[in-house]
Amino acid sequence: MSARSVLPGSDFWHEAFAMQGAVAARLLPRMLVFALAAVASVVVHQRAPSIALRPEPVEASAVVLGLLLVFRTTAGYARWWEGRTLWGGIVNQSRNLTVSAIAYGPADAAWRQAVTRWVAVFAHVTRRSLRAERTLPEVVTLVGALDAAAVAGAEHMPSYASARLAALLRDARDQHRMDPFAFVQLDRERASLLEHAGGCERILATPIPSVYSLTTRSFIAVYLLALPLALVGSLGWFAPVAALLVTYPILAVEQIGAELQIPFATTSLSHLPLDEICGTIERNVLAAAAGVTTDRAPSEAMGATRAEPQSPGPGELALAGRGAAQGQRGIT
Repeated sequence: MSARSVLPGSDFWHEAFAMQGAVAARLLPRMLVFALAAVASVVVHQRAPSIALRPEPVEASAVVLGLLLVFRTTAGYARWWEGRTLWGGIVNQSRNLTVSAIAYGPADAAWRQAVTRWVAVFAHVTRRSLRAERTLPEVVTLVGALDAAAVAGAEHMPSYASARLAALLRDARDQHRMDPFAFVQLDRERASLLEHAGGCERILATPIPSVYSLTTRSFIAVYLLALPLALVGSLGWFAPVAALLVTYPILAVEQIGAELQIPFATTSLSHLPLDEICGTIERNVLAAAAGVTTDRAPSEAMGATRAEPQSPGPGELALAGRGAAQGQRGIT
């Protein structure tokens, strides 16, 4: 394990000047607008010095602005973390369902493969559904083109995958190849997967109220437009430079808060690594099924070649009879 995976963020200089994952590129248009406004403030101040503002009101407003930014990023991170927690539940429930199905389900390799593959399909289609995607190459690989087309044509893809899992469990129970109590537990695990997917959809369908974003951004715009007027009296032509040094972190923090509100979309710089999470689920569940099949093969082979007890032949019976008679004479 690398040191970077143990202590994320330890490479200060690499991350300080990294372009990938940074919000700077998305802030350039807004930065340009505020830079032009700052230059215009200096030009107007040279002709009408009375437009300069006293710094005290701007300094006091900075405290309020800081609180608004904290609330915005906190609200965004809460949504991001809830999404990560729900996907952690999908990972755990996928493993639990697979292990329980292998342990308590039919000793049928085809049935086990079907269950594990549909568990992996559920994770992939949940990810695709959250991103409004209907192209399912992973599902084609797992269950074939015909079933993949059926999944893609379903109204709600995670529900379709869950229904296929439920049908496999029900068939095993109806054929008396699964204990009824095990069926209840496995079906509970399956239902839990769908509940976690529903939690993710709730986050996706319930954005933070727009009035909150409008208020924060309006306050930021007024503050950043007024800032050069508070600095121009003491800094002159250096006021735009100083204003931009303040503008960038304010806009960056606000943009980070907005990005965190959308944890599933690939357009967000801070989106959850759902591709990697689904890949982990697929590898884990398929390896679990393959491992059980491999582990059971030697024992089944031994059972197939184990010698069965045979009836003694006539000669053996005669020898046994003479030995028993001699034993009786020895005792008497």
